[in-house]
Amino acid sequence: MRSRAAGMWWGMAIEAPDPAALAGFYSELLGWPVVHSEPGTTVVATAEAGPFVVFQQAEGYEPPVWPPAEGRQRPMMHLDVQVGDLEEAALEAVALGATPADTQPNPQVRVLLDPAGHPFCLCLDE
Repeated sequence: MRSRAAGMWWGMAIEAPDPAALAGFYSELLGWPVVHSEPGTTVVATAEAGPFVVFQQAEGYEPPVWPPAEGRQRPMMHLDVQVGDLEEAALEAVALGATPADTQPNPQVRVLLDPAGHPFCLCLDE
């Protein structure tokens, strides 16, 4: 039987046309430091031991479309960020470079697009 510790979550990788710039955006948005950077790869983390979000260079990058549309690149996954004040958090994210999505399906959530076009959600902490 395999130990659960052997499969512990380490982090996730996000493709980007400019990994350092996108990592900088998320570092500011989440308050997580950049813990590693090299050409084509930049990493942010909650702490030195992780968990990590790795931003990797993607040649020919096409941003996903939100909401999904037939024949277009679909979002493969997205980040949810819990916030205490939805409007204030959305304004701060926009000031950092995010764009509000045209479609907002839930009044307790704001869907935004990061500078590379990945959707992410700010979710009201109630």
